[in-house]
Amino acid sequence: MNARYKISILAVLLTLMMSSFVQAQDVELEFRCYQDGIECDVYTDLLARFSEETGINVVVSIVPYANIDEQLPIQVEAGEAPDLARITNFAAYAGQYFDATPYLDEETATYWAENYPAPILAAMTNEGTGLGGFPDAFTVTGPYVNETLFELAGVELPDMATASWEDWTDAAAAVQEALSTDEATIYAIGIDRTGHRFAGPAMSMGATLINEEGLFTVDTPGYRQMAELLNRWHVEGLTPAEVWLGSGGSFAQAADYFLNGQMVVYMSGSWQVSRFASEIADNFDWAVIPNPQGEGGSTGVAGGAAVVGFADTEHPEELAQVLAYLTSVEVATEFSARTNSLSANGTVASTGVEYTAEDPVVLEALAVYGAEVPKLQDQAAGLNVHPFAFAYYRNSANRLTQYLIGELSLEDALAGLQKDIDDIIATTNQ
Repeated sequence: MNARYKISILAVLLTLMMSSFVQAQDVELEFRCYQDGIECDVYTDLLARFSEETGINVVVSIVPYANIDEQLPIQVEAGEAPDLARITNFAAYAGQYFDATPYLDEETATYWAENYPAPILAAMTNEGTGLGGFPDAFTVTGPYVNETLFELAGVELPDMATASWEDWTDAAAAVQEALSTDEATIYAIGIDRTGHRFAGPAMSMGATLINEEGLFTVDTPGYRQMAELLNRWHVEGLTPAEVWLGSGGSFAQAADYFLNGQMVVYMSGSWQVSRFASEIADNFDWAVIPNPQGEGGSTGVAGGAAVVGFADTEHPEELAQVLAYLTSVEVATEFSARTNSLSANGTVASTGVEYTAEDPVVLEALAVYGAEVPKLQDQAAGLNVHPFAFAYYRNSANRLTQYLIGELSLEDALAGLQKDIDDIIATTNQ
C-alpha cells in the first residue's frame, strides 16, 4: 500500500469519526426531573460529564413535583413527552415506555436486568418485558427504636438478627411498664395508619399479599397474624389509640410520639431519617433496626422514584446510552452518596455507599436501611408499583380499623377488604 493511499484511508476514517461526533453533538435529549432534595442537581452534574465524553447533550429540566404528577401524563398521552423523566406513578404511562433493550449489548442489558427488582422494572415496560427505566432512589419501611428509653428502663434490646415482631413488642412493653406514668405516658410501639406500613410486618410473618399471578390475596395466615398483633397493641394499651382509631378514616402518623420521646419502637420508613436527625437532635439516642424476622423472613416495603424513557423519543440509541450510563455501578453509587438516598441497584446496595452526610446517626441509619434493600421480597418490591396498589391502600386501613373497634370480625374485615379490591379491579377493567 503506497503512502498516498494510506493517507487517503486515514483521511476518510478521520472524516467519519468527526462526522459521528458532530452528529452526537447535534443530539439533545430532554430530561424532565423533580427533586425532593438535590437529586436533579446531581443528575445535571453527572450528565454534563456524560456529554463531555459522548457529545450527547442532556438538558435537565427541573420542575415541581406537581408538574410530574399532573401535567406530564397528559403531555405524554398527547405525544409531547420529553425523552426521559423522573416519575413515581408508573401506571400512568402504560403503553408509552421506551425499551432500551434493542440498543444495548447483552452484557449491559443483563447487568441492568439483574441489578434492579424485577417487579419494578416490569412496571416500567409496555408488556412486562424490556428495559424502560430504573428505580434511582428507594424508600424502605422499617422500625426505629428509642435506645435511651431502653437504657433508662434497664431492659435489654432484643437480638437484631433473630428477633420477631412479638419479641420487640414484649421488650418495648417492658420498657413502657417500667417508665410510663400518669403524668408522662410512654407507649411501647406504634405504626402509621396505612396498609403500606402494615404490609412489611405482615409479609415478614408470611403473608402472601400478591400471589404468583399478580393478584391481591389479603386473607393469609401472615396477614392475620399481624392484624392480631396490632389488635393486641390496642387491647393492652401499648400503642396510642388516636392513630388508628381516632383519625376519622384518614391516614395518620405516629411520628410525633416518637419525636417527643413517648414511643419506644416506631414502624415507619427511611424517609424519616433526615427529619428525625434534625428534630430529635440530642434529646435522646435513637437508631434504625432491621425489619424483625418471621415465617416470611425479614422485609420492609419499597417505594421511591424512577428514571424512565418514553417511546416517542427521536433518538432511541442515544437515550439507551444515557439510561445505561445512569445505571452503571460507578454512577449509581455516586448518585446515592451525594443525595443520601438508598440505592435500588443490587450491586451498589450490597457493596455499600459512602454517604456525604456528616451526622454519624444518619450514616448508621442509612446503612441499616441500605442493608434492607437486598432482603426485599418480590411482592414487597412490587407492591407500590402494582397497577391496583391504590385499591389496597385506599381500603386496607379502614377495614383493619373496623376489626380493631369490634365492628367486624377479622374474617369479615379481610373478606370485605378482598371484595373492595376485587370490585375496583372489575370496574376498572370494564
